[in-house]
Amino acid sequence: MPRSLRRCGLALAVAAGCALALCLLWRGGPAAGRGERGAAPGSELNHKPRSLSSSQLKHLTSQLDLQRLWKTCLQPMLVERYPGSLGNVRVRQFIMEKLRALEASWQVELDAFEDRTPHGMVSFANVVATLDPTATWRLVLACHYDSKYFPRDKHGRAFVGATDSAVPCSILLELVTALDKLLLKARGQGSKITLQLLFFDGEEAFQEWSKTDSLYGARHLAEHMGRAPHLQGITQLQAISLFVLLDLLGAPRPTIQNHFLATAGWFKRLISIEERMHQLSLLQSHSQEQPYFQRDSPYGFIEDDHTPFLRKGVPVLHLIATPFPRVWHTLEDTEANLHPPTVENLSKILAAFLAEYLWL
Repeated sequence: MPRSLRRCGLALAVAAGCALALCLLWRGGPAAGRGERGAAPGSELNHKPRSLSSSQLKHLTSQLDLQRLWKTCLQPMLVERYPGSLGNVRVRQFIMEKLRALEASWQVELDAFEDRTPHGMVSFANVVATLDPTATWRLVLACHYDSKYFPRDKHGRAFVGATDSAVPCSILLELVTALDKLLLKARGQGSKITLQLLFFDGEEAFQEWSKTDSLYGARHLAEHMGRAPHLQGITQLQAISLFVLLDLLGAPRPTIQNHFLATAGWFKRLISIEERMHQLSLLQSHSQEQPYFQRDSPYGFIEDDHTPFLRKGVPVLHLIATPFPRVWHTLEDTEANLHPPTVENLSKILAAFLAEYLWL
């Protein structure tokens, strides 16, 4: 559950979002400096993507397999998985096993901790997967794998959070599976920029969203990475060149808007990729008149797993459907209410973004 200021109180929402974005720009943002994270060595801040040709886009998207995404990645996650539950442990193990089975030889680590909640002390664990730990900079793709706790209904139905956030987790797993050989090759070439996946636990509030009852995993990991040394005198947090968070995806006709001026250039790249793919007829059930990625002004600030990282100066892209899906935080957030073509289309767009960013 991200907490949104939403369209009601629009002035406040825009002011909050723009204030944070302008703060990053004043500090330097992704194009000029590192803000409170301090100066960073090297030329990573001038990193430019490499555009794919039409034939490369077609080949890249052909590697994605919706059936694999759906059957192998998504369906095993559609269980009750609130922190501390058996389902939570099983899904976490599933994610780690999928990553460790890939040829690219990911470094998969567990960031385990305990924290006090309205339900007492609870165990949490983030999954941190890094393609090449020796690379200086990291493109981070992130989502949360826990589900919100709701009592089961009279029919015994549990909340499984298909859009929130089983689909985003499945998209990330499908991306690295489909691009496994390309990522292995990139790792072997010793690139300065690598890929890191973060699967957060404890995004949801146990009772009422607050600074202490929400974002358990993200808050813990941001603090840890801010202290953990990396290379050349920088921390793991300073090594993040761009933090891309996926949430509330999988329902039909999503609208995804930019939230931060500091990363507007990267968001425009997603718009461009979607337009090119539409022109090449690579997207299914996709209307040119209603694209996913919108050119509107920033939507406003939404609290989510990116927030602890944003406050420490990390450049962020927040890819979340706004307004939220109609099934949000209901027992109807199930597989039956997902839209497979949308899931496949978003996977293709993100695959191209990833390939262009990492020069695959």
